[in-house]
Amino acid sequence: MHLFDHPDFDGHEQVVFCADPESGLRAIIAVHDTMLGPSLGGCRMWPYASDAEALRDVLRLSRGMTYKSALAGLPLGGGKSVIIGNPRTDKTEALLRAMGRNVERLGGRYIVAEDSGTGVPDIKTMAQETTHVSGVVEKTTGTGGTRSGDPSPSTAYGVFVGLKAAVRHRLNRTDLEGLTVAIQGVGSVGGHLAHFLRDAGATLWVTDINAEQARRVAESVGATAVAPDAIFDLDVDVFAPCALGAVLNDDTIARLTSPVVAGAANNQLAEERHGQMLSDRGILYAPDYVINAGGVIDVYYERAGYDHERVMRHVESIADTLTEIFARADAERRPTAAVADGMARQKVGRAR
Repeated sequence: MHLFDHPDFDGHEQVVFCADPESGLRAIIAVHDTMLGPSLGGCRMWPYASDAEALRDVLRLSRGMTYKSALAGLPLGGGKSVIIGNPRTDKTEALLRAMGRNVERLGGRYIVAEDSGTGVPDIKTMAQETTHVSGVVEKTTGTGGTRSGDPSPSTAYGVFVGLKAAVRHRLNRTDLEGLTVAIQGVGSVGGHLAHFLRDAGATLWVTDINAEQARRVAESVGATAVAPDAIFDLDVDVFAPCALGAVLNDDTIARLTSPVVAGAANNQLAEERHGQMLSDRGILYAPDYVINAGGVIDVYYERAGYDHERVMRHVESIADTLTEIFARADAERRPTAAVADGMARQKVGRAR
């Protein structure tokens, strides 16, 4: 299939294929739109089954970043990058520095940050070759201390406040005491989310492809750990997908009994039509790029001037955006994902 005919191409401004034989780097950088500002998005490292799978992922993720920044009210465009490889066995300093050189060649049109399979140390290694990085500077916390540049805590907090907005809208509940939540994926974001929910009084079930990780998080928050495939069949109030994308599909949606889906994963809908399928089943879906915008808000302020209270206020505005989307979806009898896409395209269109 030709790139320009790819179903997820969606008018990308630039797609760069990167190769460095010496380090073994094979990567793709996708710049979707820069109308609102330079594109900012994480670098994912994953052992994709094929180059076609990697291309589809980076195109969808890049477009999602455009919509995410637009609805978060940030002067940023959308971009993303993927490195094809196993982050546990293939990651080397030479490979990361080669990736940094490829980011530098784009002259600031794309700003790289961490994502699945990469972390703050990896982005710092890339920073030896490029200045166009974010998510690497230590930041103040609400208690007066500092934390690493990793934006995961802000992402998780945004999902937490967004989940509360969804519960308020769908279940007419203003507190989470006794709320039942199934979290799929308890890595850096899902793990933080579990602690926020535990502190709010929710009852949790968790799973992860890393069974030991699921066990550790379950013990730390008093949750019940279940097998990865069992997470879809639990009778809970909220299903919170916090792993990789395309998790909401024909099979899984048919199995869900939760009236709310609100989680941190990107590209949760396997296909656009699955937003309608959720709506038809009476399940309120919090569009992923809206509810998980806390991370990009965090790294934006790292570049614009970081102030913890200001960042938290901005992250908390995610609840207001979701509430507007839910209300419009009800009034227009349309899926929440379609409403969110329309709002984002309108914002970018005004800038264009």
